[in-house]
Amino acid sequence: MSPGGIGAAELLTALGGRGWSLAVAESLTGGAVCDELVAVPGASQVLRGGVVAYATAVKASVLGVDPTLLAARGAVDPDVALAMARGVRRLLEADVGVETTGVAGPEPQDGAEVGTVFVATVTPTQARVRRLRLDGDRAQIRAGAVEAALALARELAADPS
Repeated sequence: MSPGGIGAAELLTALGGRGWSLAVAESLTGGAVCDELVAVPGASQVLRGGVVAYATAVKASVLGVDPTLLAARGAVDPDVALAMARGVRRLLEADVGVETTGVAGPEPQDGAEVGTVFVATVTPTQARVRRLRLDGDRAQIRAGAVEAALALARELAADPS
C-alpha cells in the first residue's frame, strides 16, 4: 500500500463522520500504520497520535498491558493485542484504538512463528481482534499487518452499532 493509500483515507473519513478520534499502538509495524494515516491530508482532524511499543516492557509500562499476561503468553497474543488497543485509546484519550503485534522475522518469537500477526481495534461500542498468518519476507509481513489493521478499523468504524 502506498503512503496515504485509499484504506487510510477511508478510515479517517469514516471516523471523522462519526466524530471519533483515533490512537494507534504499534509493535512489529514500527510506526507504519501512523505513517499511512498522516500521509492523508486532514489526518490531524482525527488522529491523536501513536505509540511504537516495540519492546515488550514498553507494552506494560506505557500502554498498561498486564505484565503477568505478557510473562505468561508473550507479546504475540490476542489478549495482549486487545490490551494494547485499549491502552493506547486510554493513554491518548481517543475514541478508537488500533493495534498491531506479531512476528515479522527472521526468527520466531514467544513461541509464535514468523508471519503470526494480531491486529485489534477498540471503539466506544466494540472490541475485535484478528489473527493473521502472513507469508513473505519481513517487509511483506509488516505491510500486510498495516493493511489488516486499517481494514479491521474500517470495518468497525463503518458498523452502525
